[in-house]
Amino acid sequence: MTHDPADLTVADYLDAAHEMATAGRPFLAHLLAEEAARRVDDPATARSIRAQYIDPTTERG
Repeated sequence: MTHDPADLTVADYLDAAHEMATAGRPFLAHLLAEEAARRVDDPATARSIRAQYIDPTTERG
């Protein structure tokens, strides 16, 4: 793991998002996935990432 966040890849952020989701930390998973989506050039891929890690604070009712 690197100490400079600028050196992190999309895969690094997605791995961390998956780990946080597995650990029961959905908001942190969402934030990490959002950063991964921001770093992707393809809008469809970014939408797919965002769809997998929906903001848990958003009300759906």
